[in-house]
Amino acid sequence: MIGAIVGDVVGSVYEFHNVQEKNFPMFMDSSRFTDDTVLTVALADCIINNKHWLHTIHEYYDRYPNCGWGGMFSRWAFEKNTAPYNSFGNGSAMRVSPVAWLYEKHKVIEMARRSANATHNHVEGLKGAEALSVAILLAKEGWSKDSIEGYLKDLYYHIPSLAEIEVVYTGWVINRNHLLYSCQGSVPQAIRCFLEGKDFEDVIRTAVSIGGDSDTIACMAGAIAEAHFGIPPDIEDKALSYLDNHLLSVVQQFKEYTYSHGIVIKSYI
Repeated sequence: MIGAIVGDVVGSVYEFHNVQEKNFPMFMDSSRFTDDTVLTVALADCIINNKHWLHTIHEYYDRYPNCGWGGMFSRWAFEKNTAPYNSFGNGSAMRVSPVAWLYEKHKVIEMARRSANATHNHVEGLKGAEALSVAILLAKEGWSKDSIEGYLKDLYYHIPSLAEIEVVYTGWVINRNHLLYSCQGSVPQAIRCFLEGKDFEDVIRTAVSIGGDSDTIACMAGAIAEAHFGIPPDIEDKALSYLDNHLLSVVQQFKEYTYSHGIVIKSYI
């Protein structure tokens, strides 16, 4: 889960000012947490403290009204709707990482889909959340990158190469088809960034450097990378320094919960 927060904070500066190289500043004064972090933490809060998920989403929307919500979600949350709005946006996947850490293996897919279904009940919205949670779970269980890639390809997506991603972003198809912020557009890209990364930091830098929805792609890639590589303590500490006291308190609860339940979060090597 913390890997998702790191990716979001690092990528926040570059979503609307894409960079095409890896040698960029990871943290700047203008870096911030966005809706990706807010809903990731909200989901963890919901699971750990046995809260109602819909009520928790609305609570966090009201608490953080200016953190970069998408237009459809913002209208839905502002009106306090309780029915999902058939979205296939990547919001279902960006927030799902706590599920892979806080539920037993046999419950992860079910709970990932339930977490998505509150808003993103389109088949692609559900698939995106499920695929990302499975990727994190497999990395957490120690599967090799090749095995993870093969499993995800068989069940979920064609995972494009970095060269294929570059072609997409230099063309017009992704914007014409409104896929920039979609699960089917960005989740496979995030998985590829994880697969290509040499270590946690390299995954984040790769995810930002491909362009597109930088904060969310880095958020999703970082969530998988945490489970595989662990997070360098200095990067974790710096990313968390951008959070406010409420978000930090839930992150601390998450750490305490995983420790008390014997959930091993990989130490960085």
